Amino acid sequence: MKLALGIDIGGTNTAFGFVDKEGNCIAESKIPTQTRENVEDYVADLAMAIKTTFEDIKDEHELIGIGIGAPNANYLTGTIDSAANLPWKGTIHLIDMLKEYFDLPIFINNDANAAALGEMVYGNAKGMNNFITITLGTGLGSGIVIDGEMVYGHDGIAGEFGHVIVTPNGRQCGCGRRGCLETYVSATGVKRTAYKMLALYNHESKLRDIPFNELNAKIVHNEALAGDEIALETFRYTGEQLGHALSNIVVITNPEAIFLLGGLAKAGDYIFKPTRDAMEENLMEVFKGKVKLLPSGIDTNAAILGASAMAW
Repeated sequence: MKLALGIDIGGTNTAFGFVDKEGNCIAESKIPTQTRENVEDYVADLAMAIKTTFEDIKDEHELIGIGIGAPNANYLTGTIDSAANLPWKGTIHLIDMLKEYFDLPIFINNDANAAALGEMVYGNAKGMNNFITITLGTGLGSGIVIDGEMVYGHDGIAGEFGHVIVTPNGRQCGCGRRGCLETYVSATGVKRTAYKMLALYNHESKLRDIPFNELNAKIVHNEALAGDEIALETFRYTGEQLGHALSNIVVITNPEAIFLLGGLAKAGDYIFKPTRDAMEENLMEVFKGKVKLLPSGIDTNAAILGASAMAW
């Protein structure tokens, strides 16, 4: 059976798995990302771990290619460029390094684009040629597919939807600007919004007893499930901000569907309903009722599957 290798490089661990065309992970493992000061040593460790894991299944399987998902990865250049949460600075020519160990096609992409490709190959975007994936985690990432092709732009860094400005002179963003969408719509954005709602309203809420540094989106979700009015208003506001922004990107890309995935998307209707309502309310008439807002079709190993999709 033919398999693709998917590698997900995170700030703490690097996970990898051998995936068949149906999205089944046949074997997987991981190594720490941060233990090697020299990136060449890290790549050597990774290659050894991959070969050791594949050894147990190689008699029945053929490896056809490798896909890598990583922060600040550039598909066009095959590099990782100054990723803030990785220990190696500057430009890392990762594909060239791995080709010293594997005589296979190797591809690299940023996390959000890899997620979009995974959705196309294994998930709910099968058969779609025009769609967008929005990853709602610590930040907000996006992958845009138009006419069956991923949008990369001139330098390979297109699709930074999280950094469109939705509130001029608004919340300070890690990118250095103010009012970016991800400062409102992300796990950290939910936390900031919850404190805004606590200041605006007098409703009793268990969230008032939680120090800012201890609060997170999961706690807000749990309180929303319990009917906490501050938590419910936090999700309404978050979805409203996202829906407004999506109504603008629809005008530009004309997608068949938009997929929400990541930790915050697990809040279900608490995030989907206000987002859908705000998007529909603000869409141009010609687009109303035509754009589906859907959850991801990949439940487990999403990052590994997304990376492996590049090889197929």
